[in-house]
Amino acid sequence: MTITFVGHGYVGLVTASVFADLGNTVWVIGHTQEKIENLKKGILPIYEPGLEEIVKRNVKAKRLLFTLEYKEAIPNSDAIFIAVGTPPKPTGEADLSVVFEVARKIGKNLEGYTVVVTKSTVPVGTNKITKEIIETAKPEGATFDAASIPEFLREGQAISDTLHPDRIVIGTDSKEAEKLLIELHEPIDGTYVLTNIETAEMIKYAANSFLATKISYANAIAYLSELTGADGSKVLEAVGLDKRVGNQFLFAGAGYGGSCFPKDVKAMIAIAKKAGYNFSLLKDVEEINQQAIYGIVEKAKALLEGKIKGKTIGILGLSFKPNTDDMRDAPSIAIIDALQTEGAKIKAYDPIAMNNAKRILKNVDLHQDPYSAAKDCDVLIIVTEWNEFRQLDLQKLKKIMKKPVLLDGRNIYEPHKLREMGFTYTGVGR
Repeated sequence: MTITFVGHGYVGLVTASVFADLGNTVWVIGHTQEKIENLKKGILPIYEPGLEEIVKRNVKAKRLLFTLEYKEAIPNSDAIFIAVGTPPKPTGEADLSVVFEVARKIGKNLEGYTVVVTKSTVPVGTNKITKEIIETAKPEGATFDAASIPEFLREGQAISDTLHPDRIVIGTDSKEAEKLLIELHEPIDGTYVLTNIETAEMIKYAANSFLATKISYANAIAYLSELTGADGSKVLEAVGLDKRVGNQFLFAGAGYGGSCFPKDVKAMIAIAKKAGYNFSLLKDVEEINQQAIYGIVEKAKALLEGKIKGKTIGILGLSFKPNTDDMRDAPSIAIIDALQTEGAKIKAYDPIAMNNAKRILKNVDLHQDPYSAAKDCDVLIIVTEWNEFRQLDLQKLKKIMKKPVLLDGRNIYEPHKLREMGFTYTGVGR
């Protein structure tokens, strides 16, 4: 098939590249000349393990094509995927302005029959509006059907998640569109959930909000464990061994961040409010997440006996999670800002996200390895659980730090081992 993706972020570029690797001709439409030219050369705007190799291979094979022009890609496409951002407004509602503008441009360039698929995460009812926009904009003689196929990609594992998803949700009211989309996804192994558009739109928000709830629940249990003398890590481990619960996303730490959970929880609350339902559970999820993030600052303050001003604090891990350079809503940003407000000097290191960090963080001393970031620090805080940090030379750390004080925001170390080595150690819920 010939298909088009509008948008070359984590979702658009990864999914487009995988479909090209499966033998389709895939166009990717962007809006920035520099990024499109770089993509043609195999230079990616994002980091995702294994993606660069797939992009270069399919660009060379002329199956993966990049353009700024809708008229170059849209007319010959069997299916078009809208994969642009839907950031939150101040109200928490999703900003759909780019989705609607893209829909208008798609409509103007349609020829023959096409399936227009919304891949972006959008509130229930969005596809009805985009369908009206396309219908108004399309030329006479062009026909189309609308569909919603939400994505469930995890940054750092996005290629595997595209090829081996738990489920493929296809929402459409058209049997012709459903047949075409099943055929397109045939090489991908996942359980099909065939439904109407509104249900597909809701599924993504429901899934992400539930996962965010598990994380906040874990952090609430961790906090309660600290107050009562229980070991929160063991409590959550035992709870997660129950097959009805499962241990994924049931880990206490410095809170969730990224491009999905924060905005999708906010959007779900806004969707509920618009429908007349007070989703108080998700409001608490948000509040607990903020407590988890700023709880790291409070722990640092306690380790320094309340005297943060003038202290040097090292931060290991800046991206919102391992194996990505994405810093959107990363807990590290809020933690660093709060520590700086208290008068701390910040040194930091991340294996991949340093370029993004330079654009976002102000007055932070960025280093090229964890040891130079830790040198002469009063406290070292692990914010992102990169594997690189699990095997640090702890004896070396102890020697180069001003004081051997480690705040383990992701519980990657065994407390007794650190304490036996002479570290002052604090985790989350331990």
